[in-house]
This record gives sequence, C-alpha cells and structure tokens, in this order.
Amino acid sequence: MSAFGALQILLADDNQHMRAITATILNSAGFRRIREVRDGAEAMEALRDWPADLAIVDFNMAPLDGVEFTRLIRNSADSPNPYLPVIMMTGHSEKSRVVEARDAGVTEFIVKPVTAKAVLDRIHAVIYKPRPFVKSEDYFGPCRRRLVNRSYAGPWRRATDEKASESAA
Repeated sequence: MSAFGALQILLADDNQHMRAITATILNSAGFRRIREVRDGAEAMEALRDWPADLAIVDFNMAPLDGVEFTRLIRNSADSPNPYLPVIMMTGHSEKSRVVEARDAGVTEFIVKPVTAKAVLDRIHAVIYKPRPFVKSEDYFGPCRRRLVNRSYAGPWRRATDEKASESAA
C-alpha cells in the first residue's frame, strides 16, 4: 500500500466526470480515502464530520464556489481546519482568477484539463514543501511569496517589517 493510503482527500467539483477523472488519478497514486462532493457547501458540511488532510476544489461551483469555500475555511470562526491545504482546479487560467484564488488562501492551483503529473506535483508540494501561513489584517493563508531572491541581502522583506521592529524595541 502507498504511503498516501492513510490520507483523506476531499474532492469538490460540480462536474461528475471531472470528479471521476481526478479520483482515478488519486486512486492510481495510492490514495484510498477520497470523499467526493458537488460544491463548496457540501464540502464544508463534509469537513464537519470527516476531517480531510487535503481538499481539491473546483473554482466554479454553485451555490458555493471554490474561492468562497477557501475563504470560509481560512477565516470562518467555525472553520473545521483553517490550515487545510486547498488545491484549486479550474478551466479558466486568466491571471485575475489565479490572483483571486491566491488571495483567498488557496495553497496550489491546477489548470484543467488536469493531468496525473499536475495533480501529483501539487499534492507533493503541499505535503513535502509546505509554505508557512501568514496572518495580516486582510489575509490568512499560505505565504504568497514563492520566489526566493538569493541576492537579497537586506533585513526586511515587507514594508511593515521596520515598523514592527521599531515597536518591539
């Protein structure tokens, strides 16, 4: 049995064929605990009694889409797991959609049509290279900075870093 066999994956997509394709990819990689739902509302309900280790959600679902699902997971007072890794799938890869998903707190992003490599690469990223979570006045979720500038030699990375260090002194 694969090491992935113990992980619980919540798969939310309003398209039954897309769920079947993604579930087949997951099964072929050794994932055995997969719960399929049709939208973000069902996904929220499922998480109340079935603690998933990872959620794979479609961007465009009704009545609750993947972005709103992610916002609720990250920010709702009754969220079952605000740190849940969320992988967003969509057939629309416009920059505005990627930015919207990122700003909602999505951990990784996959453009449809999905491939086994894309799905497994994103899962590996959230398991083996998790990003630290950041909390600010208007954002909670995985750090949105992906690039590390190795030539950067300064002490501050954010505009508010200097103010924070001055108030601590």
